Amino acid sequence: MDTLDDLRRVVRRVDPGRPGRSRPEPIEALVGGALEETEHGPVLTVRREYALDHRHGEAVLGGAFAAAPALLGMLTRHGVPAGGAGRLLFLDTETTGLAGGTGTYTFLVGAGQAEGDRFVVRQFFMRDLNEEPALLAALAPLVARADGLVTYNGSGFDVPLLETRFVLARRRWPDLWHLDLLAPARRVWGARFADCRLTTLEAGVLGLERTNDVPGAMIPALYFDFLRRRQPGALPRVFSHNLIDVLSLVALTAWLARALGAPEECALAPEEHAGLGRLWERVDLERSLACYRRSLADGLAGTEGDRVRLRLAWWEKRRARWDAARTLWEAAARAPAFDPRPWEELAKLHEHRRRDFAAARRVVLEAIERAERAGTAARARRELGHRLARLERRLAAAR
Repeated sequence: MDTLDDLRRVVRRVDPGRPGRSRPEPIEALVGGALEETEHGPVLTVRREYALDHRHGEAVLGGAFAAAPALLGMLTRHGVPAGGAGRLLFLDTETTGLAGGTGTYTFLVGAGQAEGDRFVVRQFFMRDLNEEPALLAALAPLVARADGLVTYNGSGFDVPLLETRFVLARRRWPDLWHLDLLAPARRVWGARFADCRLTTLEAGVLGLERTNDVPGAMIPALYFDFLRRRQPGALPRVFSHNLIDVLSLVALTAWLARALGAPEECALAPEEHAGLGRLWERVDLERSLACYRRSLADGLAGTEGDRVRLRLAWWEKRRARWDAARTLWEAAARAPAFDPRPWEELAKLHEHRRRDFAAARRVVLEAIERAERAGTAARARRELGHRLARLERRLAAAR
């Protein structure tokens, strides 16, 4: 027999009661895509369009593209995007592993950008590893015409991996402005949530719950299973996972831009006010301090509240606003968990600014007692002991 199909036809004639095995539906049909021809052959492409007023959770996609470049620049240390927000490319990848390196392939790339009054997401998929040149050829024009990239943990994973694949394919990866949302997310939400995974922020910030989602850790195994068996299996869920990731990048960018530009229009938690204060601190100190004060006024408590008080006190000290700084240090010193910093600052204030050695000694004695009860590190207790000894000498000399 020339082919396996010829053999199957013979078997069906000999045993007509045995049903033939139906061929699985092609992956392109299951995911609503089509084969796109490139100079290196076909690649499966899925295209999705959304109006700019489309809501992804509680955020409107168009808010990301209406954001002022200066606000986007606050979210990264790469300055502002040259062409503003309108030509940003929102990028997410699914790979054959998390280790990176030349042995790791990017088998699915989701790339979204604004086109007129629409947000268009294209997903490029390798049906086999030999289709990588075609995938890169389809992705390259989108990257080339973008003024910048937006990713989530892309600076540590997606972008270096894509750059490696481009280099191995003898293509040039452009030097683009890049906003990795993981860094500002940690500043704004690190104290509010247990982690800053994208799904955590979707639920806690965007009010979006994924249904029938596939865990990211399972995705490489699902792809290898497809390569072995040629059965799509759960791959349509992988496409959905990737699509939601891209949309969430846009929604989080829109949320951050709105919260920075018009916080009065947002229902912000105290931790979020504090996080916005950290973002503003590099570019507008007064707005930063206003955010810190608002977070405390709204009831920011615990370790994060004390951290904000100490940061505010540090700036008040630099501006020689001693009464305001003292109030903040005293509040931080009352925290259940002992922290030597506000005690040291209060002791220095009494010793050096007010020349009240007795008051400074009382502060240090109480700090030493608190440190011993808390089991504070020996080094911190030694430093308090040295300060106490110096104050004792100064008090003796003043008698």
